[in-house]
Amino acid sequence: MDDNQWLVVGLGNPGPGYASNRHNVGQMVLAELGDRASAPFRSHRTGSLVAEGRTTITGSRLILAKPGSFMNLSGGPVAALLRFYKLEPNRLIVVHDELDLPFDTLRLKVGGGAGGHNGIKDIIAATGTQEFVRVRVGIGRPPGRQPAADFVLKDFSGEERKVLPNLLSDAADAVEHIARDGLTAAQLKWHTSA
Repeated sequence: MDDNQWLVVGLGNPGPGYASNRHNVGQMVLAELGDRASAPFRSHRTGSLVAEGRTTITGSRLILAKPGSFMNLSGGPVAALLRFYKLEPNRLIVVHDELDLPFDTLRLKVGGGAGGHNGIKDIIAATGTQEFVRVRVGIGRPPGRQPAADFVLKDFSGEERKVLPNLLSDAADAVEHIARDGLTAAQLKWHTSA
């Protein structure tokens, strides 16, 4: 197997009714990566939509996957993809929404707990490890007393949608940066960007 390959998973919920929700920002980033690689997503035997491409002509091979399960059941499809492609969890990058970061903010990390994110919690349970890379895409906290569960299942606001393409592009750049140069180099760039 090519040792310069990564499984990149974008979390979200299946179906057009959820496609524009804040909770689906991970899958939106995967769509951007698929477009860049001219790699169409196809149904895969693991129950996910999968596209394969490279960061550059000679760069890292990216296996892009959108689990076909609901967010809270992401672990099974992710574990199945790792087995199918014979990859260890240290070659996994999970892109997901993050309530605890302001909208239009990225944070990159490896390991740690789920932080209340049920998709991440299920991946940790299914893979038996916390040691995978996360690209955390800030969606901000709900206004007022709106429950977080309702907030994440709403579409981005009109003002947010003006900025969203740049956020998705930045997150896709961050994934490519991790795959090309490693997490530490990517953190230096993305955690110090203005």
